[in-house]
Amino acid sequence: MHLLQVTDTHLFADEQTGLLGVNTNDSFSAVIENIKSDNIPFDYILATGDLSQDHTKRSYQRFAERIAELERPCVWLPGNHDMQENMLTLEQHGVLAAKQLVSEHWQIIMLDTQLEGEPHGIMSQRQLDNLAEALAEYPDKHVLIAMHHQAIPVGSKWLDQHNLKNADEFFAVIADFPNVRGVIFGHVHQNYEFQFDGIAFIATPSTCIQFLPLSANFALDHQQPGWRYLQLTAEGRIATRLRRLSERSFLPDPKSKGY
Repeated sequence: MHLLQVTDTHLFADEQTGLLGVNTNDSFSAVIENIKSDNIPFDYILATGDLSQDHTKRSYQRFAERIAELERPCVWLPGNHDMQENMLTLEQHGVLAAKQLVSEHWQIIMLDTQLEGEPHGIMSQRQLDNLAEALAEYPDKHVLIAMHHQAIPVGSKWLDQHNLKNADEFFAVIADFPNVRGVIFGHVHQNYEFQFDGIAFIATPSTCIQFLPLSANFALDHQQPGWRYLQLTAEGRIATRLRRLSERSFLPDPKSKGY
């Protein structure tokens, strides 16, 4: 399978509205144009949360309109900034709420870690049960799990306090399934790749603002908006290619103290 991950678009109903000095509609549009110019084949788009910043139906429609230009199926999961009631309108525009994608050699499981009104994540018992059932359903296929929050620390103190709070329960479920090859996520607005217990943990930069890696307190980075390609091989290997917009395309307000 060949996949494209986009995450943390933080769109608004008003296309002129920005986040910490970056116009999120313009940066997302620039990402879409660059993806098209890359001309790299992929089968599915995984949208891993925080698609909207203002929770409006129009912001989700804006996401759907732009992602449709890539002419591939897109599936979504919620982030802490999303409103799922309005997010469901994505279905009307062809963006799917599928939680399980299955191919000859792989299955991809999309998990909801949103705890409404909180920046950190929780995996509900229903989500844990769904995960266990999906893993048991295809024990001979390699597995890629997608979620919004980080299940392991990324090394930024202020970000890691907003992690998946019951990650131990998640790890308890997957412990019996050595065919889990990778976990991809958003939320941290930076590139992150780490092997833990034989599993690749991979975060992808936001399509708008970036957070400074390894920072104790809130800090923005001048790295540019990004996206990721993933190739899932028949042998169970995950090959990734991170892409970013050209240097200094979108720079945040250096005086920003948070959001």
